[in-house]
Amino acid sequence: MNPAEPTTQPRAGNHLSYGGSLLNRVLAGAPGDDSRLTHVVELPARLATTATWPDWAAPEVVEAFRGAGITAPWTHQTKTADLAVGGDHVVVSTGTASGKSLGYQLPVLTALRADPRATALYLAPTKALGADQLRAVNELTHEGALRDIHPAAYDGDTPAEIRQWVRANGRWIFTNPDMLHVGILRSHQRWARVLRRLRYVVVDECHAYRGVFGSHVALVLRRLRRIAAHYGAEPIFVLCSATTADPAAAASRLIGAPCVAVTEDGSPQGPRTVALWEPPLLTAVTGENGAPVRRSATSEAARIMADLVVEGARTLTFVRSRRAAELTAMETRRLLAETDPDLTERVAAYRAGYLAEDRRDLETALSTGALLGAATTNALELGLDIAGLDAVVISGFPGTVASFWQQAGRAGRRTQGSLVLLVARDDPLDTFLVHHPEALLDKPVEATITDPHNPYVLGPQLLCAALELPLTDAEVDALDARELLTDLAGQGLIRRRVIAEAKGGARWYVTAETQPHDAVDVRGGIGTPVAIVDGETGRLLGTADAGRAHATLHEGAVHLHQGDTYVVDELDLDEGVAFVHAGDPGWTTSARQVTSIAVDAMTEQHAHGRVTTALAHVRVTSQVIGYLRTLFNGEVLDLVELDLPAQTLPTRAVLYTVTPDLLAVAGIDPQQAPGALHAAEHAAIGLLPLVATCDRWDIGGVSTAEHPDTGLPTVFVYDGQPGGAGFAERGFAQLRRWLSATLSVIDSCACAAGCPSCVQSPKCGNGNHPLDKAGAGRLLTAVLAELGTSP
Repeated sequence: MNPAEPTTQPRAGNHLSYGGSLLNRVLAGAPGDDSRLTHVVELPARLATTATWPDWAAPEVVEAFRGAGITAPWTHQTKTADLAVGGDHVVVSTGTASGKSLGYQLPVLTALRADPRATALYLAPTKALGADQLRAVNELTHEGALRDIHPAAYDGDTPAEIRQWVRANGRWIFTNPDMLHVGILRSHQRWARVLRRLRYVVVDECHAYRGVFGSHVALVLRRLRRIAAHYGAEPIFVLCSATTADPAAAASRLIGAPCVAVTEDGSPQGPRTVALWEPPLLTAVTGENGAPVRRSATSEAARIMADLVVEGARTLTFVRSRRAAELTAMETRRLLAETDPDLTERVAAYRAGYLAEDRRDLETALSTGALLGAATTNALELGLDIAGLDAVVISGFPGTVASFWQQAGRAGRRTQGSLVLLVARDDPLDTFLVHHPEALLDKPVEATITDPHNPYVLGPQLLCAALELPLTDAEVDALDARELLTDLAGQGLIRRRVIAEAKGGARWYVTAETQPHDAVDVRGGIGTPVAIVDGETGRLLGTADAGRAHATLHEGAVHLHQGDTYVVDELDLDEGVAFVHAGDPGWTTSARQVTSIAVDAMTEQHAHGRVTTALAHVRVTSQVIGYLRTLFNGEVLDLVELDLPAQTLPTRAVLYTVTPDLLAVAGIDPQQAPGALHAAEHAAIGLLPLVATCDRWDIGGVSTAEHPDTGLPTVFVYDGQPGGAGFAERGFAQLRRWLSATLSVIDSCACAAGCPSCVQSPKCGNGNHPLDKAGAGRLLTAVLAELGTSP
């Protein structure tokens, strides 16, 4: 799907569709003129293409679907089901709300009906999606001939006594890659009943498995296939994906076996109005180093959601962080209290880190319509069946074109009209996109990047596999992992034993002290989650990733939870707990850190005259040194110092060096060089998502006027995951396009000396100092000239 036809920009007030009328309501509520609206496009409706029920489908299953109101399947649903029944691994890659679920429910339920001992697994990237899909299957199987199918959840929220019942009786088990890794594969002997008769494995929203997370999941799925084969089963995989580039190749890479793709969407879709929106500059406020401040995307999105809720429009607002979800919901409720206080209780935040019972209550309220508006992280991007949404507000580009259309697709389910509105953050990429709509609306969706051969992923996963069943030399060599396992053997983690009577002649066994499953975080996080506890009441509020705790839960940090404000009193990383107390100090906090980088090895290097480009293995050392206290209007109060330990990250980076001679030709003297390099680095980080499937929070950067490992002025951009996540490689492969877009943003930004829309960064450890916007423009012009003269 290329979701956008040729774009048009009608004048405000000429919108005739339902989505257009909602946009006019938003424009009417915006102070001043409608210059915030940078682009509008009307996407037409799509008619349904139906098929007949397959002959092989069990009559009881077909009757259950008809009882749920599905009189005839759509064409992509039956094609997916036919391929699976025919023995092909299949990925269905169609739009949001296109009914992909029926494509796997039909063959799975038919198989479980035909064989009372057959089993199936369902894997979801989020608990919310898994719970939603389990509810849907329960509605199909709760009575009649399908009652003995026993669909059941097995995730982190499942009580111990229920887990035992699932192992003994469950036939369709709804879980996630984390629990498959640590709960099923590690103790596969206890799951022999399920594994021996495993017919199907469903991998839902598989486009979410990218980067380090996707690489871990790819190896977990290979371990599942290996263990299933040990018990005599060869399950068929059915994968569901949002529209993505080359879904067959991505799915094949994920499961380690060839997949057939179904991409022609037979579902209907209502018309959509898609609008791009840039918040205005604030005239009375200045930011860091005197830079102009634009009204925040969070504030703008909250005002827009309040207008839509008053209009009666069911609205989801997607934001970029847990904190932004809380702030957006709080501000929306405050605005509603001024106009219609009865609506304040019909708006809430939804994000990861909530307790299970809180999440379930919110999901129910969203599904029933008790909530009219929700501010959410991408936790609700995936699959949760929320019918009848009128509008989606996207506060900040979500990092990939695929995610943008996935979030946009939550509105206007089936045939009703809807509004999708992207509100730009004060960020180089967002600025670029709202002023170059073709780079978003006319751009194909990205391919999904996974790298199962990343040694920081592969090594621990091989130890897990060897603990489950000893590895053969053939299995090790198939993954080109002999050298890696030899290194692990040298660390005393695994050993190779030659067994004369064994097929293949040798086996790799983990040592008695090795417990790899507990050490592997499938989601690529650093350390176990940190519990957030109210120190005054002892109440557990939620959890946070330990890898971000230094920056988000340090002493003095302001933490938001379901509309309440807390201040962190103590962070104890050894015990995995942060103690907080309720209180609203009147400001927000953002961490500041210093970062250095060391080059371990250059893996690829090219000389372009006075510029050298390279891909390298690096070690990044970061330390949080303090935090800024900032008022809600954007004014910075002060910097509070902290004393926290340093963290080291081995990863991959794309880099370029320039000679002093090139700097001189560009008119950059030695005093200006640090600011020019720093500004060019910031802008490049902001634009890397244009060429790689990432967002700026997945990556980092360092620049220096003379790096000790290169001896030259150098700019680095690195992956923020151990071992790398494939983003640096994408940047290296498309360096000219990437840096050209970076220069375009710097040149087109109207600010005088640099702002968040071009060269300032929201996560700069040096407080955005020094920065030389004009110098960065001259530097990139000179670099691109050198790159343009080389093959």
